[in-house]
Amino acid sequence: MSKHKQSTSGRRKSYKHPIPKRAAILDFLRDAGRPLQAPVIMKGFDLTGPAMRAPLMDQLHKMVRAGQLIENRRGEYCLLEKLELITGTVSGHQDGFGFLVRDDGGEDIYLSAREMRAIFHGDRVAVRPAGLDRRGRQEGQLVEVLERGVSEIAGQFIRERGIGVVIPDNPKIAHRILVAKGEAGSAKHGQIVVVKILDFPTHLEQATGKIVRVIGAPGEKGIATDIAIHAHGIPTDWPQAVRQQAKMLGREVSAGATRNRVDLRDLNLVTIDGADARDFDDAVFCEPAGNGYRLLVAIADVAHYVEKGTPLDQQAIRRGTSVYFPDRVVPMLPEVLSNGLCSLKPRVDRLCLVCEMHVGAEGEVSRSKFYEAVMRSSARLTYGQVNDFLTGQSQKQIPKSLREDMQHLHDVFKLFAKNRRKRGAIELDIPQTRINVDEHGAVTGISAVPRNDAHRLIEECMIAANVQAAKFLRKHRVAGLYRVHAKPDPDRFDELRQYLLGLGLKVPHSDHLQPRQLTKLMDQVKDRPDSVAISMALLRSMSHAEYTPKNIGHFGLALDAYAHFTSPIRRYPDLLVHRAIRHILHRGKAGNYAYDYRAMEQLGSVCSEHERRAEDATREVDAWLKCQFMEDKVGEQYEGVITGVTNFGVFVQLPELQIDGLVHVTSLRNDYYRFDAGSQSLIGDRSGTQYRLGDQLSVVVSRVDLESKRIDFQLATRATGKKRKR
Repeated sequence: MSKHKQSTSGRRKSYKHPIPKRAAILDFLRDAGRPLQAPVIMKGFDLTGPAMRAPLMDQLHKMVRAGQLIENRRGEYCLLEKLELITGTVSGHQDGFGFLVRDDGGEDIYLSAREMRAIFHGDRVAVRPAGLDRRGRQEGQLVEVLERGVSEIAGQFIRERGIGVVIPDNPKIAHRILVAKGEAGSAKHGQIVVVKILDFPTHLEQATGKIVRVIGAPGEKGIATDIAIHAHGIPTDWPQAVRQQAKMLGREVSAGATRNRVDLRDLNLVTIDGADARDFDDAVFCEPAGNGYRLLVAIADVAHYVEKGTPLDQQAIRRGTSVYFPDRVVPMLPEVLSNGLCSLKPRVDRLCLVCEMHVGAEGEVSRSKFYEAVMRSSARLTYGQVNDFLTGQSQKQIPKSLREDMQHLHDVFKLFAKNRRKRGAIELDIPQTRINVDEHGAVTGISAVPRNDAHRLIEECMIAANVQAAKFLRKHRVAGLYRVHAKPDPDRFDELRQYLLGLGLKVPHSDHLQPRQLTKLMDQVKDRPDSVAISMALLRSMSHAEYTPKNIGHFGLALDAYAHFTSPIRRYPDLLVHRAIRHILHRGKAGNYAYDYRAMEQLGSVCSEHERRAEDATREVDAWLKCQFMEDKVGEQYEGVITGVTNFGVFVQLPELQIDGLVHVTSLRNDYYRFDAGSQSLIGDRSGTQYRLGDQLSVVVSRVDLESKRIDFQLATRATGKKRKR
């Protein structure tokens, strides 16, 4: 036996299972120094027969999907590190080009329209760096598609001169899907359909597909969510293996599962959620302790039921997050778990993972610990009930046995709020929008939902637990996902800064920006009529928070370490954090954890992309439903405020409805208008009239376009801009 073979066999003997781990396969390929086919890898690890080949192939395919290997056209497995390839997820643009969002968190790579011909938005691919484009961006050349992001797409079916085409509803997919004569089913010209991809596109040929479902006619009530789900490739069906595994878990906590856990069933833990919530994954309890408070945040122990690599786990990764639409929820986990076994319902036993904290008089957590427990929620309370109690409007809806506990929670919230102000965390109290729909999907009403102290109370308790989870991971050096938030983009912020300076406000340069400075800024403008517009402009200048194992802190919350721990029923990153904490509690070390940094890096990229997918889908549904609501209101007048200014017009929001529309520059008074970035205004060349961010206007609904999800306004006859000295 050769020296190389001996070293390979030596590695193999250390495994409990005959199939080598990923690290061993990577070492084997590095030692070989060349790409190898599966039979050679099998021989190198002394694996024989179909029983060994199947799990090895599964392992190799997982490594390909994870971006650790690539399979070439000869069926050989190659190390990406040797090929100098970069892996990631494709983010498409409606103009045909795209970007590769890298698995390693590096700067996005530009993909030209030519490279995008063979790939869809959402695909995982490997690219080779190919120099810089004309704008100085790193450009990539497609080498291999590692995994297709979608298999079905929603869009409008068009038939012209006997040729059928589906135009995707998702603007990030610029392809047209050809539908052969016999593959259109019952679909009629103009209908919204779901097309299953039969042949994916290449650099030379368009994609082809078969229509598998007719959703309805454009503008038909009740179809907005169906379109968004299919347009963005959000999984909705549960594979048989997932349903079977979920069924085997049962509906009640077994006696065996409660052993060796801290028993909290006599403690007054309660859940506080929205009135329409169905999955309860967090419960809280607070009592005085020493010079502060003992606070318990108990979170559903989803990781006990959803183990790594199982069908449930694989499906949870595919979904990444629960998606909340006005008319339904697409859950990350089957309802038997999300609304059943894992949901912290009142008066039933539930397994939980607890973060116990001691909160001092200044609102700082002086010590904390994590442990596995069993609990029994004392009550399911709503934000409205708790807020009515805290403000003295009503005592009756809170049981007498819980009223003192509610007061303690409120007291600890005030300490947390004090600490929040001290560290300078940014708080933009922008109202949420509630869209009510009937059983047919028609909009019955739209309203702004302001936040109250009950919302803030739970939010601060969850933030505190999330901070302790991040510190726990960091202390034990176990690979986990942090929720990171970078500083605002300098270019976008400096543009906003010029506008704010023009208002006489003190704003630091982006190079020296700290969260507390933005908090002071918001305090300066809170009583101004344009405060909402400024808040929204500030929000748009912010970077998007992401998931990554590289901890750079959270700018918005002014925290040096932050992780999502409190919602494992509906967010996969939280489930991963739970697994890491449980691994540590069971005396595991960083070196023997099931995930390494590279695996977490790739999972962080996937989870961030799935979060963006959910946001895009829900945003489109909200826009569609708002258009539907305004469709019969053309000609009606509303009071609004300018929340955005561009060279082609101003965006106006109707505060009561949280509905936005565009006043196009061509509909303004008879003049030529130019956009001034410094003052964030449109200025008339002849009249000097200005339309600025934050200005209040009377507008009339002039046009509603359901297809483009756009609302156009015109100025009411009596509404004019303001003449200002130039």
